[in-house]
Amino acid sequence: MPNLDDLFSQVDAARDDILALEQALVRIPSVNTGFMPTGDETPVCEYVRDWLAEDGISSEILEAAPNRGNIIARLEGRSGKAGLMFMSHTDVVPVEDESKWRFPPFSATIADDRVFGRGSSDCKGLLTAQLMAMRLLKRNGIQLEDGLILASGADEEHGGRYGFGWLAENHPEKLAAPFAVNEGGGTPIQAAGALTYVLGVGEKGRLQVEIDVKGTSSHASVPWQGTNALYRVSQALGRIEQFDPELDTSTSLFDHLSTFAIEDKPSPGNINQIIEEIEPVNPRFASMLRALSRMTLTPTMIRGGIKSNSVPESIRLTCDVRTLPHQDEEYVRQQLDEVLAGIPGVEYEIDYMAVPNSSPFETELSRSIQTATARVLKRDNIQWVPAISNGFTDSRFTRPLGIVTYGFSGSHPDDDPMLNRTHGTDESVGIKSLISGAKIMLALACDMLGAK
Repeated sequence: MPNLDDLFSQVDAARDDILALEQALVRIPSVNTGFMPTGDETPVCEYVRDWLAEDGISSEILEAAPNRGNIIARLEGRSGKAGLMFMSHTDVVPVEDESKWRFPPFSATIADDRVFGRGSSDCKGLLTAQLMAMRLLKRNGIQLEDGLILASGADEEHGGRYGFGWLAENHPEKLAAPFAVNEGGGTPIQAAGALTYVLGVGEKGRLQVEIDVKGTSSHASVPWQGTNALYRVSQALGRIEQFDPELDTSTSLFDHLSTFAIEDKPSPGNINQIIEEIEPVNPRFASMLRALSRMTLTPTMIRGGIKSNSVPESIRLTCDVRTLPHQDEEYVRQQLDEVLAGIPGVEYEIDYMAVPNSSPFETELSRSIQTATARVLKRDNIQWVPAISNGFTDSRFTRPLGIVTYGFSGSHPDDDPMLNRTHGTDESVGIKSLISGAKIMLALACDMLGAK
């Protein structure tokens, strides 16, 4: 077994290289708008390919469509089969208003011990940590019993049709490993004087709902001759804003709230009170509990109207829906029918982008993550709880392939997760988390792959 302390020292010594890699990745604007042509992930893949090649690590770029590249690299083991896969994605969400950013969103500016930029946290920070771990395995000549796959996909931010979804359907052999580590979990939470990590074992479902609202057009100077679809949309929005979802505490996290010194057994009857008590002292954890105890229905986009002097007869309202594991499409339709009941001219359709999914908590990979994290942080009192993520990731494509997949990025407990501002203005990643993430990924690979 390699001397892990020596490897950790090499990670510390490579701090400047880690920051340079993260900055280089963030500076490639692989923005995914969701509308083709978009993404531009291939330039990120090409940079990664060349970076790995400096140490003789070969990789391949597979494109589902022009410029929508997926990169897969591999360190072979003696057995000829892979034992672990590092997962991430290369696309990033758009920037809505660049003027609100503290630094230009693709500048990768370093300030306050953080790297600022779109994609710095989601998900190029994880990719950076995994790449550095792979490089150090190679540079130290560490012999593996089972191989290591690094796969970074396109299009995660709009459903994965050109990324892991396409890879799972067309090249499943490229992803063949019993275990995988991806984004979507690993949040450190300080509560009751203890450090607890939330391991991402699964995800809520995600649906995109398109609500079409019809009226009758007319000239805007005689609006009474038509039926303005915008007024009907305002009714729909009002109903959605007042939507009171059914409360539910059946997911795995709620079986472990005593870990956070919450004495009351959570139930639909008291979960809101528990959240209200937690929120002032731990807003991120309160937000997690809120998301995992109900379905969410959120309007996100609106399109319609043809001219400023015409009464609009057709408006499309787009909503994001996140469901709990037992809430199927029939359940969602029932909820939507109740919300929109009685509003004339309203129809909707559902695009199912992700079904709820999960992996078991008690596995060899779970134990290895716990051991690696304790070793890196030099703490033997870390508590662990399983939870599903309120967002969806590419893990929903690997779990059906029989791959036990966890969300865990190796975030450092001294970093405030609220500062990541994922998908928001001033997105950033803590430098401590880049370093601890690289160490944990390195220790994880050594443990899981029989390193010698």
